[in-house]
Amino acid sequence: MGKLSLFRRASRFQVIPVMIIPVAIGSTGAFAWNDQFNWFLFILTLIGAGAAHLFSNMINDLWDFRSGVDIAARETATTISTNSGFLATGTISEQKFASMTWSLFAIAAISGFILAWASGYEVLLFAGLGGLIAYFYVAPPIRFGYLGKGYSELAILIAFGVLPVMGSYFVQTSAIDIRAFLASLPIGLLTTLILFNHHFLHWESDKASGKNTLVVVWGEQKAIQFSKLLVILAYLSLVAAVILGALPYYSLLALLTILPFRKVYGLLKSRNSSQAYLPLMGASLKATVRCGAIIALCLFIEGLIL
Repeated sequence: MGKLSLFRRASRFQVIPVMIIPVAIGSTGAFAWNDQFNWFLFILTLIGAGAAHLFSNMINDLWDFRSGVDIAARETATTISTNSGFLATGTISEQKFASMTWSLFAIAAISGFILAWASGYEVLLFAGLGGLIAYFYVAPPIRFGYLGKGYSELAILIAFGVLPVMGSYFVQTSAIDIRAFLASLPIGLLTTLILFNHHFLHWESDKASGKNTLVVVWGEQKAIQFSKLLVILAYLSLVAAVILGALPYYSLLALLTILPFRKVYGLLKSRNSSQAYLPLMGASLKATVRCGAIIALCLFIEGLIL
């Protein structure tokens, strides 16, 4: 395996759109609402946010390995492991993996300092809070992702919705705007849905290793209902953002991305194998990317029209 391929798999690079799209929404929001858009700042924000996201993926893998969650997932026959598995199999040494992880953090930090110099120190508040959430999600002593109290879901809403959308808007305008917050909710809730649904793939090994996600605490039936609720809240927030003037009316086209969920949820029972949740994961990821892309495109069009 080549070094680039190794890095892509270790960092789970394929999910990078989950962070890129919120940055695009915040930046195109600045274009639509304030007629402000700087390509250099946009690209640097993409680099910093992208590196921060990959750091988040890898620091999660690192601490899941250290706590035994990664190994438990690979040893449980009914579980689908969502970590890279490179640490559990010895493909990459822990030292090398940690070095790659903190190199990504360095890229994100350097990008953040440059953006703060260009747009204002407040950028560091957005970046710093995101970094703390990413690290202490699974790192001791807090490990709030293991507590099963809903903290991890709230953290994802903030870290993959509110912070990147409002932060990228601030980078472009040096200002805070309620419209950026409203625009962050649909993409933030849908990204939270991805995280929540991925717990179904390995909840049994999570339970065995002491990782108390909401799926572990509630059980499958109640967790499936909450998953459906997240879908409803995400699309209701889209409608609310349009009604309140944050998004143009034609952003409602993004409501079409909800359609595949009906079929996917219809296939689930009160008790399911891990494999039965793979279509739900696929639908969640596609809906998030497509809905977010439509919102960003509509804001860009709005900026061209006004």
